[in-house]
Amino acid sequence: MLEIKNLSVSYGDKVLLENINMSVEHGARHLLSGHNGSGKSTLVQTIAGNPEYTIQNGQIIFNNIDITNENSTRRALLGIFLGAQNVPEIPGLSVMSFFKHTVAAHKHFNTGQDLSMGEFMEMMENARNKLNIPRDWLNRSMNVGFSGGERKRLMLLRLILTKPKFAILDEPDSGADMETQQQIANTIHDMPNTTFMFISHQEAFTKLISPTEITTLEKGKIKQ
Repeated sequence: MLEIKNLSVSYGDKVLLENINMSVEHGARHLLSGHNGSGKSTLVQTIAGNPEYTIQNGQIIFNNIDITNENSTRRALLGIFLGAQNVPEIPGLSVMSFFKHTVAAHKHFNTGQDLSMGEFMEMMENARNKLNIPRDWLNRSMNVGFSGGERKRLMLLRLILTKPKFAILDEPDSGADMETQQQIANTIHDMPNTTFMFISHQEAFTKLISPTEITTLEKGKIKQ
């Protein structure tokens, strides 16, 4: 599903990753571990296409496509999902509108067809009920006034609605209570067609996920 070859990445004039070589198998639940500052978030942001990070050399191959020079929008449409630690608040853009445009963009990219409101509402109701998300959340501005745990549930809603091929979750357990952590784990196990890479520092949460593969970073390199 994902192959990284000799990847070196910088931020400004500082090299943060050096000669990373790794692969993630289809259907894996891949744990990316390491101490704070080891390069984990840099790696996942680079995979997702964050332009603040500069690829000095190397390749990122996703689903047999070289995406090294693709922008973040193209990567998202190809099926790469990023659940970041810190998400922006977007005053004036409702949760409903955000998800409608997101799901419509994915459907048009994959099928060339438009998304009807009826189709979207059916998808939304099914996903919302599965996650026990109150209907009034949909009329609120995206991420504005939501707690850390509530933002994680909105992340899960986006995950279920877009059904990505490859989902990266950067510390999804951070700021989430045990009930939400269990909900995150259940959602991951309920999506066998999605490959997951996740970062976590909590052993209890990691056990809930039951990782199938582990890569450990140390000072910007893969620890041998």
